[in-house]
Amino acid sequence: MSIGENIARVRAEIAAVAKAAGRDPAEITLVGASKMNDAAACREAIAAGIDALGENRVQELVSKLEENAYDGAPLHFIGHLQRNKVRQVVGKAALIQSVGSDALLEEIERQAEKLEIVQDILLEVNVGGEEAKSGYDPSDIPAAAQKAKELAHVRLRGLMTVPPIEKKPGENLTNFEKVDRLYVDINQKLYDNTLDILSMGMSGDYPDAIRAGATMIRVGTAIFGHRAYPAANQEGTV
Repeated sequence: MSIGENIARVRAEIAAVAKAAGRDPAEITLVGASKMNDAAACREAIAAGIDALGENRVQELVSKLEENAYDGAPLHFIGHLQRNKVRQVVGKAALIQSVGSDALLEEIERQAEKLEIVQDILLEVNVGGEEAKSGYDPSDIPAAAQKAKELAHVRLRGLMTVPPIEKKPGENLTNFEKVDRLYVDINQKLYDNTLDILSMGMSGDYPDAIRAGATMIRVGTAIFGHRAYPAANQEGTV
């Protein structure tokens, strides 16, 4: 199937799952996780109506920007971001989804101040407490959200999570529900319900994420096809 056909199929499933959950499918933003796909694939996804494209790697993002790969759709950064590469992403990405530490939050503030812009971000929740993954512990999210609120050049839009790899279908529903409760709590208590993004769910589990309240899903494999990962660097299916 073509990228356009895959996007249509994913949107049909989004609509079916959302309606079954009593939600409006229009509430769900579809981000195409375009890691390891070339500029032509990005353009094809944009032509097919993808809502946004998300990159995991700074070098790939920079390279594809030079090829105008993202023209016509917002660009999100969705992968692990090192502090020394923040300057290459701030002002380029419409949304940095993977802010998982105070040090990273502060560096984004510094770089955004230099550019005299306000950078939209999400706080990443390490909902499974996995040592190999970045992100805040759920218990630290309220303090991080308060810190973000006090920064002049950062605008918190919501939360993001990458849960543990599922061993069986439906296993992550509980994790998604936990992050949704956290999102609702900080939205009500700290942000007067102005937060608008709960980014969770990838190719293998986005229906459960939608059932749990996701407003944004990040889908790679189901849109662009399988990628050839190095054997020592296997991660969850985006």
